[in-house]
Amino acid sequence: MTVDVLRRAAPADRRARVAVAVLFFTNGALFANLLPRYPQIKADLGIGNAAYGLAVAAFPAGAIAAGLAAGILVRRFGSARVAVGGTLLTGVGILAAGLADSVVVFGGALFLAGAMDAFTDVAQNAHGLRVQRRYGRSIINSFHAIWSIGAVTGGSMAAAAIALGIPRGEHLLFSAVLFSVAACVALRFCLPGPETEPAERADTGNADTGEGAPPRAPAPVTGTRIRYVLAALVLIATAGTLVEDAGSSWATLYLSDSLHASVALAASGYVALVGAQFAGRLLGDRLVDRFGQRAVARSGALIAAVGMGLALAVPTVPGTVLGFAAAGFGVATLVPAAMHEADELPGLGPGSGLTIVSWLMRLGFLLSPPVVGLVADATSLRAGLLVVPLAGLLVLLLAGVLQPRRR
Repeated sequence: MTVDVLRRAAPADRRARVAVAVLFFTNGALFANLLPRYPQIKADLGIGNAAYGLAVAAFPAGAIAAGLAAGILVRRFGSARVAVGGTLLTGVGILAAGLADSVVVFGGALFLAGAMDAFTDVAQNAHGLRVQRRYGRSIINSFHAIWSIGAVTGGSMAAAAIALGIPRGEHLLFSAVLFSVAACVALRFCLPGPETEPAERADTGNADTGEGAPPRAPAPVTGTRIRYVLAALVLIATAGTLVEDAGSSWATLYLSDSLHASVALAASGYVALVGAQFAGRLLGDRLVDRFGQRAVARSGALIAAVGMGLALAVPTVPGTVLGFAAAGFGVATLVPAAMHEADELPGLGPGSGLTIVSWLMRLGFLLSPPVVGLVADATSLRAGLLVVPLAGLLVLLLAGVLQPRRR
């Protein structure tokens, strides 16, 4: 592993950092404008929980189907252009989903939006890492925190549009145009030139990804211990995404249908989860440095399990909103922690552990909505949301594979 050299960023690098932050913000805000509209779409289409869960799963399915092509596009067209192009097409898919007149069109539009979102996600992270190498220090976590701000902003925009009675099509068209324009403006200030910069990488590296480090000979996965650790990291990362999906796909429905909250108030469940997750990301690096990944993950898992468990045991609107907030705060560091540990696993080729965890995590995200939907149809959505405290308990059991506090 290499250590970045701290140096003063040039004005162009600072402008590029702001541009990447805008791309992360728009990526978070676009999809969040659609989520609070889900109950209306579900009611207009007249579909049950299982069909709704399958349709919603089209978004991660699109991301999985297109994810492997993102790297090819980045190398061919550049990370900044792919990120902006993906943003434009994501907006188109979200608008089509909001205007869908059948469950097939709804699922197909979400599949398109998910595929384009996967391109944007890979490309904006790639460009963010380019800017990070210019800075010579870690800044990638700040971009993900800004994504959370975008998600909260998008969810709040949707809640305001619902409260004001703005039609779904007009609201989502405005959102798509607004954030598409912002992304296009940001493109002008992104870093020029090719994605591969040998001279720059020879001087500096990235402590998280190992970019800039001398090439290492790939090593096969050997030993029961490595397989166990890798499987545990996949489950930890998946637990984090399961909780995120519970907020994005089901929080609004649970609050409106099961707890009879107003449509505008029901959107606050998702906003609370993402807002608390943002706070957890802001504090996460400092807490990890002080207490270690293992202790932070266990503490967060306990907060998520207890907070959401109490909210489900004693169902009230304020308590449920607080329960989703506790869940978001508790899982804020899980996915980055799992990816970091996987990337440093001995006995694996460079990037192999990270690739395995990322891919299987997306598969878990794909399966989550249909499973919760089937449980909700068989029993109740309240029972389906038990996936949140169960995910917290799973992390408590497996967090021993994460790094303890470094003395």
